[in-house]
Amino acid sequence: DTVIVHPLITCGFCRACRAGNDMHCANSAFPGISTDGGMAAFLKTTARAVVKLDPSLAPKDIAALADAGLTAYHAVKKAVPVLYPGTKAVVIGAGGLGHIGVQCLKALTPAEVIVVDKSAEALELARGWGADHTVLADGSEVSKVREITEGQGAEVILDFVGEGGALESGIAMLRRAGYYYVIGYGGRLVVPTIDIISTEINFIGNLVGTYNDLVELMALTAQGKVRLHTAVYPLEAALDAIHDLESGRLHGRGILVPAGA
Repeated sequence: DTVIVHPLITCGFCRACRAGNDMHCANSAFPGISTDGGMAAFLKTTARAVVKLDPSLAPKDIAALADAGLTAYHAVKKAVPVLYPGTKAVVIGAGGLGHIGVQCLKALTPAEVIVVDKSAEALELARGWGADHTVLADGSEVSKVREITEGQGAEVILDFVGEGGALESGIAMLRRAGYYYVIGYGGRLVVPTIDIISTEINFIGNLVGTYNDLVELMALTAQGKVRLHTAVYPLEAALDAIHDLESGRLHGRGILVPAGA
C-alpha cells in the first residue's frame, strides 16, 4: 500500500491528542524542526502518522499536501461555520498554499472567493482553481475588494502571506465581526485594541493541521476536488528548485523526487 505521512509525530495519550487536536500534542516531535530528519532519505515515525492513499493518487503528485495542503485545509475548515451562503472570503496570496486554499474553499463552502496576489499569472491560475474574483495587489486592492463586497469588507480573510503589507491591506478588507486567519508569517500584527473591541474582529492563528484534516484532504483529492499545482525536480536538482522559488519562477509547489522513486 502507498501512504502519506502526517508531518508531526504525536503520542496519542495527552489531552490534545485524545481531543483530536494533535497539532498541540504535549509530547510531539517535528522532523526537521524539533528533531532531525526533515530532509533525510529515511524517516522514523509512528503508525499514528500514516495515512493510506487511494490507489489513484501518486506520491509525487500529492506529496506537498502533507504540509502546504494540510495547512491550507486546516485554516479553511476553521472558517466553514462562518461562511454561509452569500458570504465572501478573501485569499491573500495564490502561491503554494493559497492555490490549495482556494480549492478547499470551493469544495467546503458556498462563499464567493476573492483572490488577491501581486502576480497576474498567479491570478490567471487562480481563476482556473475556481476563484470568483481576482484582484491584482498593485496598491488599489483594498478599494477593489471593498467594491466587490459592497463597501462592507469580507467575512473571512485567509492571509497566506503575512508580511510585506499584506496584513495591513487584509485588515482593511475585513468586515465588522469578521475573521482573519493568519497563515503566512514574517510580519507583525499591530491593531489598536479599541478597534478589535469596537468592531468585534477576530484573529486566528493556524499551525499546519491535524491527522484527521489530512485524511479528509486526501479524500477531497481522490474525488478530484483539490489539485496540487507542482513542478517536479530530481533530488540532485534541489538547488535549482530553491533558485526558482526565490526568483518567482516556481508557481505552486516544488517536489523533489529521489532517483528510482
